[in-house]
Amino acid sequence: MELIWLVPFFPLAGAVINGLFGQWVIRDRADRIAVPAAGLSCLSALLISLPVFAGGAREVILYPWIAAGGFQVPVGFLVDPLSTVMMLTVSVVGFLGHVYSARYMHGDPGYARYFTYLNLFLFAMLVLVLANNYLLLFVGWEGVGLCSYLLIGFWYERKSGTDAANKAFIVNRVGDAGFLLGLFLIWRTFGSLAFGEVFARAEGLLAPGSTLATVITLALFVGALGKSAQLPLSVWLPDAMEGPTPTSALIHAATMVTAGVYMVARSSPLFSLAPDTSYLVAIVGALTAVFAASIGCVQTNIKQVIAYSTITQLGYMFLVAGLGAYATAMFHLFTHAFFKSLLFLGTGSVILALHGEHDIHRMGGLAPHMRLTAYAFLIGALASAGIFPLAGFWSQSQILSAAFNSGRYFVWVLSLTAAFLTAFYMFRLYLLTFGGSYRGDPQRLGIIRKVPADMWIPLGVLALFTLVGGFVGVTPEHGVFHGFLGRDLPQGGQRGAGLLPIPIGLLPLGVACAGIGLAYLSYVQWWDLPVRLRTVYVVLFRRYFLDEVYSAIFLDGIRRLCHLLWTLDARVIDGAVNGVVSLVRRSSAAASRWDETVIDGGVNGAATLVIHAGAVSVRVDERVVDGAVNTVAEVVLATSATSARTDLGLVDGAVNRIADLVWGAGTVFRRLQTGVIQNYLLAMVVGIFVIAVLFLFSR
Repeated sequence: MELIWLVPFFPLAGAVINGLFGQWVIRDRADRIAVPAAGLSCLSALLISLPVFAGGAREVILYPWIAAGGFQVPVGFLVDPLSTVMMLTVSVVGFLGHVYSARYMHGDPGYARYFTYLNLFLFAMLVLVLANNYLLLFVGWEGVGLCSYLLIGFWYERKSGTDAANKAFIVNRVGDAGFLLGLFLIWRTFGSLAFGEVFARAEGLLAPGSTLATVITLALFVGALGKSAQLPLSVWLPDAMEGPTPTSALIHAATMVTAGVYMVARSSPLFSLAPDTSYLVAIVGALTAVFAASIGCVQTNIKQVIAYSTITQLGYMFLVAGLGAYATAMFHLFTHAFFKSLLFLGTGSVILALHGEHDIHRMGGLAPHMRLTAYAFLIGALASAGIFPLAGFWSQSQILSAAFNSGRYFVWVLSLTAAFLTAFYMFRLYLLTFGGSYRGDPQRLGIIRKVPADMWIPLGVLALFTLVGGFVGVTPEHGVFHGFLGRDLPQGGQRGAGLLPIPIGLLPLGVACAGIGLAYLSYVQWWDLPVRLRTVYVVLFRRYFLDEVYSAIFLDGIRRLCHLLWTLDARVIDGAVNGVVSLVRRSSAAASRWDETVIDGGVNGAATLVIHAGAVSVRVDERVVDGAVNTVAEVVLATSATSARTDLGLVDGAVNRIADLVWGAGTVFRRLQTGVIQNYLLAMVVGIFVIAVLFLFSR
């Protein structure tokens, strides 16, 4: 079990290699990487499951992932009976789907890209079913959502493909919002997201029927509604048929859509404490089963008919899980994986043989030309209808028995109705495809492609599993399957419930036979049921107008709301703003006129007065002040002239005499500055002698 990481590792390695080198190096040999990767994963799963069958179970922690204070989440895998069943189912069906895809997709320009997505899809689903905590489960949950988006829109050059991928992505985001809310509540309540810790504390922290238990389980169930395409989030799955047919087998049979059922079964300790939520799960499952089965009765696209069959079977699983029989729900998931994969791969063979034809009204009479495919498809249709002794019979009969034993007779009646409709539309599909005469282009009948061996070998293996797979769970009391899962999952009162009365026990088989008989009368004897029920036919063909209702509410309704808000903004808010602007403009205009008329008028008058006063002052200045100044100036000039003459005569003469005296003295003293040192020394000696003589005589 220490090597459990190898199970998801091999598909991841294949996805990385093809993703990096497939487009330029590997190209049309991408299957040589992807198929062995899926095969090694399947082989590893088989080997690792052996100790679990022997009674062992173990939790393997690979490494610490998130450590933020008290929030501790490791990357760890839980290997117990429930995860082992899912691991084997996913890996076996995934490997067969890879083998089938190698031939089906051969020659497609996106061959390497396709196998990259397919390996990544398998890796994400294995992480989901092996995770030991809710957060790692959510990583795988989102991973399969991403891969389904990529595979549904694989042929992105088709608008229908991109629209279908967007539809699946958006609808699933609604469910994921509820799932995230559930995770937040689980962490807030239990302080952990690990399954072991949460379930061990559940009974101590959650009272049975408490509001908190109901809210947590409701949030988780909303996530399951989106992922498993249950009402009211079922609208995306039929359109998911735009992707390649082998991917439809994986999405519908073993991956993605079954993730919601697995999550509810894994969370059974929580749902067991919320009886209101559990009953809601049963009601939604029963209604969804009838809803999808009724629509499947009139669809003409071969893949969409099987898509509605998937929704019906998922409704069965939720129905019985809501009644507490989680092991029976997982048993039906197990059997459904085989017969639904068989139906989808058989459909792929038909589409490939008819060069892309999907309309069953342009098929018919194919059984002589495609015997192996016709036989395999017939086995899948019988199992889906619940015909003895195929795998679907054992699991569906247990579902109906659980509904009857629970005393929920309304749910039981709905499940019987869904069983009748399922048998009807599955044999309508088979008869219109393989029975009667060919109704399509006669030229295509002559060029029907033969199904190669590497495509019908997976069909043969799945047909074998469909024939004998149900015998592992014949009854809840004695079935090997229920005994294996019974270690972890409750049976919801099925154990020891006693045998049903023979008429009640045989009723599901009788209802299925009645549905097959009605299909034969309608489409072989041409009783022409659609014409007799024209109004009902239109309602069912338009899918109860659910797409139109959602479009009116969520698309047109939001557009109208946006238009209303825009109108409110334009007329009310902008009107108020524009009114204020207009008022401000008018006030400004009035203020401007007041300023121009009153204030500017007063200022201009004062300015004129000042100008006039200035002019008078200038004239006074020119005539009086300037006259006086000029007179004084003339007097000063006259005085200055007299002073100048006096200055020239007296002052200048004295100055000149002094200058001559200085010049003469300088001439005399200049002679003393000879520049000869000897003369300077002689002068010094003479000076010293004179000073000494004067000193002596002074005494």
